[in-house]
Amino acid sequence: MTYTTLDETQIKELFKQALEELLQERKDLLYDLVAEVIEDFGLLRAIKEGEGTATVRRAEVFRILEGTP
Repeated sequence: MTYTTLDETQIKELFKQALEELLQERKDLLYDLVAEVIEDFGLLRAIKEGEGTATVRRAEVFRILEGTP
């Protein structure tokens, strides 16, 4: 078996190439990751906004979500 020695620059370049290839072949992974981050930021913002508001009963929340009068 033959061994090859790589320096730090070569390792970084190989890693960059592998990551680029992965992202080109699996764009859905990047899309899912970005979508999840955006959702998390939206949820965090909603939680922070809600901290300063009055509390409501659970039943009231579900009534609104279900669209019942």
